[in-house]
Amino acid sequence: MTVTTQVSAEVLETHRVRLTGYCYRMLGSAECEDAVQETFIRALRHADRFDPTRARLSTWLHRIATNVCLDLLRGARRRALAVDLGPAATSGDLGAPLPPETFLEPMPDSRVLADPAEEVAGRESVRLAFLSALQMLPPKQRAVLILREVLAFSAQETAEIVETSVAAVNSALQRARAALAARPLAPAQVRNEDDPAQRELLDRYVDAFQRHDVAELVQLLRTDAASSMPPFAWWLSGAEQIAAVMAGSDACAGDRLVPIAVNGTTGLGQYRPDEAGVLRPFAILALELREGQVAHIITFLGTQERFAEFGLPDHPEVVR
Repeated sequence: MTVTTQVSAEVLETHRVRLTGYCYRMLGSAECEDAVQETFIRALRHADRFDPTRARLSTWLHRIATNVCLDLLRGARRRALAVDLGPAATSGDLGAPLPPETFLEPMPDSRVLADPAEEVAGRESVRLAFLSALQMLPPKQRAVLILREVLAFSAQETAEIVETSVAAVNSALQRARAALAARPLAPAQVRNEDDPAQRELLDRYVDAFQRHDVAELVQLLRTDAASSMPPFAWWLSGAEQIAAVMAGSDACAGDRLVPIAVNGTTGLGQYRPDEAGVLRPFAILALELREGQVAHIITFLGTQERFAEFGLPDHPEVVR
């Protein structure tokens, strides 16, 4: 097989999902897909530089992708979740929206998890809380941690990818691990389609939400649950506070929810009826589950144009 054949568009396409997952963990946004496209452009342009006797194609492509991501991250603000930006709100007043690049963005599992074998272990590594923790790391440390701990590259391969020494890789990995250990994540349940308890919890949540049954919804939330709505810094803490705000508004009356797979956990596409009663895309939701209850509801507003990425139709039905 010639070098040109190894770096053909068809061969590169087989690496798309794995590279998208890497770039997503680096960037925390849907910009990861543009980063992968730029990686492919550079790979095809410089195909003659790939030497299969010195490196695997995957290693070479991740080196290009790393450089693309580091370029994009240069001078960029750290993306976060609303719960990382300040204290919880005490009312339903959302305030003014922040620039979209302030927040992490959701991604469908199918775009960032390469195969069923990776999905089980990989779902934890695309949890929004984990991505938020990753964003605290300097970009090169972030790259080293993802390459070594998530994608299982060797220290030597990682050194080649980030263009440094093995000793520097080991040092960066140690610092990254220490930084994450100082900010431990609360345990959460990744999505498991074979878990009947998860299916029942989701069914009950969807049913209660669509009936606007606040009392039932509260039963499904942890007492310390959180609710946030990017692009607003506003977030609520505690099931009682969430219930109080929900009970005081009928904004969700008539809305419908459709289950999806998002960021390794259970997600929902939320549709809202227009004046003619036709359901229109409204928001993407991610539910973080913990010990059989909902621990965090993240409602990503402004995601209407991304419904197709999650396998969601534009107009599922007419409200009757």
